[in-house]
Amino acid sequence: MSVNYGSKRTVVGAHYGTRDFLAQRSTAVLMALYTVVLLVRFLTVGGPVGYEQWAGIFAPQWMKFLTLALFVALGWHAWIGVRDIWMDYVKPVGLRLSLQVITIAWLVGCIGWGIQVLWRL
Repeated sequence: MSVNYGSKRTVVGAHYGTRDFLAQRSTAVLMALYTVVLLVRFLTVGGPVGYEQWAGIFAPQWMKFLTLALFVALGWHAWIGVRDIWMDYVKPVGLRLSLQVITIAWLVGCIGWGIQVLWRL
């Protein structure tokens, strides 16, 4: 008598969330490193922090590009999390697709706004 362990279905193309898991963890690490860099920059300003000092923290191009990388990482991180929420809890396909499109538009808009703020300083 043979024992049947598990199903015999073949799953193709799904990575069981490994790629998304790794993306969320790597973006979280990038955000944590950015927080450390920002904290060091903030603490080295010295004295009371006003607009000029705050703008000075983000004035170098390397800091702008690092902040841009943060915005993209934060958008990707948020997309994975919110997409999983929509996929798990919203069953009507049309509503789920609409919510996903709205989420993507919102996140792209937020990243675009961040870019505008960074390079307008």
